[in-house]
Amino acid sequence: MYKEVNTKLNQPELENNVLEFWENKKIFEKLNKESEGKEAFVFYDGPPGMNGLPHIGHVSNRIYKDIILRYKSMMGYRVVRKAGWDAHGLPVEGQAEKELGFNSKQDIEKFGVEGFVEKCKSLVNLYEKEWVDTTKKIGYWVDMDKPYLTCTDDYIESVWWSLKQLFDRGLIYKGHKVTPYCPRCGTSLSTHEVAQGYKTVTDKTLYVRFKVIGQEDTYFVAWTTTPWTLPSNVALAVNPETDYCKVKVDKEYYIMATKLVDKVFKKFKLIENYVGKDLEFMEYEPIFQMNKELMGEKRRYIVTCADYVTITDGTGIVHIAPAFGVDDSLVGKEYDLPFLQPINDKGCFTSDVAKYEGMRNVDANIRIIDDLTQAGYVVKSELVEHEYPHCWRCKTPLIYYARSGWFVNVSKFRENLVANNNQVNFLPANVKEGRMGNFVANALDWNLSRDRYWGTPLNIWYCESCGHYHAIGSRQELRELSGMDKDVELHRPYVDNVIIKCPKCGGEAKRVPQVIDCWYDSGAMPFAQWHYPFENKDKFLDQYPADFICEAQDQTRGWFYTLQAISTLLFNRTPYKNCMVAGLVLDANGRKMSKSDGNVVNPTEVVNKYGADTVRWFFAENSTPWSAKSFDENLLVEGQRKIIGTLWNTYAFYVLYANIDKFDGSVDINDCELNVMDKWVLSKLNTLKNDVNKLMDNYNFTDSARVIDVFVDELSNWYVRRCRERFWVDGENADKTAAFATLYHTLIELTKIVAPIMPFMAEEIYQNLRNADMPISVHLCDFPRADITRINKMLEAQMDKVVDIVTLGRVVRAETG
Repeated sequence: MYKEVNTKLNQPELENNVLEFWENKKIFEKLNKESEGKEAFVFYDGPPGMNGLPHIGHVSNRIYKDIILRYKSMMGYRVVRKAGWDAHGLPVEGQAEKELGFNSKQDIEKFGVEGFVEKCKSLVNLYEKEWVDTTKKIGYWVDMDKPYLTCTDDYIESVWWSLKQLFDRGLIYKGHKVTPYCPRCGTSLSTHEVAQGYKTVTDKTLYVRFKVIGQEDTYFVAWTTTPWTLPSNVALAVNPETDYCKVKVDKEYYIMATKLVDKVFKKFKLIENYVGKDLEFMEYEPIFQMNKELMGEKRRYIVTCADYVTITDGTGIVHIAPAFGVDDSLVGKEYDLPFLQPINDKGCFTSDVAKYEGMRNVDANIRIIDDLTQAGYVVKSELVEHEYPHCWRCKTPLIYYARSGWFVNVSKFRENLVANNNQVNFLPANVKEGRMGNFVANALDWNLSRDRYWGTPLNIWYCESCGHYHAIGSRQELRELSGMDKDVELHRPYVDNVIIKCPKCGGEAKRVPQVIDCWYDSGAMPFAQWHYPFENKDKFLDQYPADFICEAQDQTRGWFYTLQAISTLLFNRTPYKNCMVAGLVLDANGRKMSKSDGNVVNPTEVVNKYGADTVRWFFAENSTPWSAKSFDENLLVEGQRKIIGTLWNTYAFYVLYANIDKFDGSVDINDCELNVMDKWVLSKLNTLKNDVNKLMDNYNFTDSARVIDVFVDELSNWYVRRCRERFWVDGENADKTAAFATLYHTLIELTKIVAPIMPFMAEEIYQNLRNADMPISVHLCDFPRADITRINKMLEAQMDKVVDIVTLGRVVRAETG
């Protein structure tokens, strides 16, 4: 006898019972044990930071991963799925600063680096329980008992090994470059970090006039979106191939790009035409007196040529401040321009510009605009909405700022990056040459160093005696060169105190003060999670590259990229074969979720209300994973009613009448005299198996869910409805036995088919229907393969016609009343 089924389904209660069953019977552990020795299907789990609560976007990604991994397990693979946690960097430091009430790096230095680092350590696992609970609650099977943690000494040692490989090959160098810089965090950022922090802002832009020397009442008109950089102006730039002209406006003359004149002036008279090259080396007067004081009265202010200057907006003339722009710095080097940097590392003006001393650059913007307007330098101003980079963690507007730092020479390997990227099967396919392809094809050198505290310390020691830099690649090497008899913790400030003997001159060498970009930690996980090459060499080689990874689309500039860059530089191969790029999860109105807007969905509340399977089915069937999707509770309820409720009621129907007739599922369909309805539903079942196999092999669980949905509807609303009288016949009957055997077989096979997407309901139904000779869990079963001999396409087509006729009949009956 089967356990009675309550037709009023309580999903959260059912799922808690299933979780308890999995835990008590150690089903996940059994799965891993039984898969030993099988062909590996390797999965890399991108490490989330545990300094914040999981949101619905995290949940959707984990559901996508789990669906594929459960399917691959049932297909007979040994699925490698090790969890990981991101523990370093600004996310943790920001939380520590918040709790300590700090507002700057000076607060940290005053408090003490050791105390601050210890505070960061205490916050690493801040939300671990919430992450683990949510992960279990949604049925995501991943090894959380032995996760990799990026802040352990073993992990850091592997990262050090990789950095030494690059350093010794000349691929890590110290440079002075203009880089994106956060004045709040006091550190430079890498290009892939910057790509994650763009915001749409509205700024006041200026059309500023610069007096041409030697021509009466004549001015160059330059356009800028950053007026605060004008006190650092040392030159102007034009495109050498673009058409320019001089126009007369009232009694004055202005020079700018020909195609943009009518966007600045309503009435003008054309006086003279040029190409940009004609203007090169023409001189102008600076608009700020302090420029003369800093650079000297004899310094010439000239027009330069630069190919990057466009005429899509502005005036076709840009002002050059080499300290605050990548392109500007290149022009500065080409023309040997002076270097003015009157902004300190807090983003405030220095005493070099006394009028604005102490003011933050963004605050000084307003004063500078007012001062230039009153002095008559502003031809026109306007508000412009544009994308501007902000710090991806503290949300402070970044500035492009010349600083000394350590860089990885990624640009040297662009061709290799592109070639390796082209080997990846991206889902969707357009990411390969689009979002991801464009980024790797234009990869810049990686700004590796961070002037911060909680991170993997840069493993480079400097000898002041001879100027030699040496990279340490292991704890053993550190012991040998320092003379220590035991290991020291590989974090600041502990490792800062270690002095080594310079391998070149024998002098004393000290570690450079920086830590590294925490995204390097994440990208090093394929080998660092195994403490390679110090141990587990076989495990790493067996599990590299990954067969499958999946994260949100922003990781094309984050984890997807850093995995590719590190793997290409170290091993010259792609680190993953299949990459699913998940789209954003929006609110019900299609808006991006934001805490400040109050539209963030708490995943725990949703699962407790509707059940994990409902949420899983929504994300599987609603739209392709890479499409942005609105999280609408009405759609959840619709999915719950349509597929989950229909399947449950079909199962409840079987149990009710099987208990009445004491049918236990032991009768094989091969021993039954099947009627046309039985043959039809078994044909449809095996067609379903075929379709789902093909779709899931191509990572297409969305269409898999949709064909399952159609089959469940046909099973309930056609097969069961047409066969009800067969189940209601009194006494034993061969036709009734065939109906019971067919429905039993179909339900058992269906639990296996839906198990990857709806693991809880599949388990609940399977547990009640399974016989003693069957595996203890549906998730230990093989995924069903189609029995081709039972597929009858002609019968399916004929039945489709019958269904169409009946449907039309219902419509007519409804219309006529």
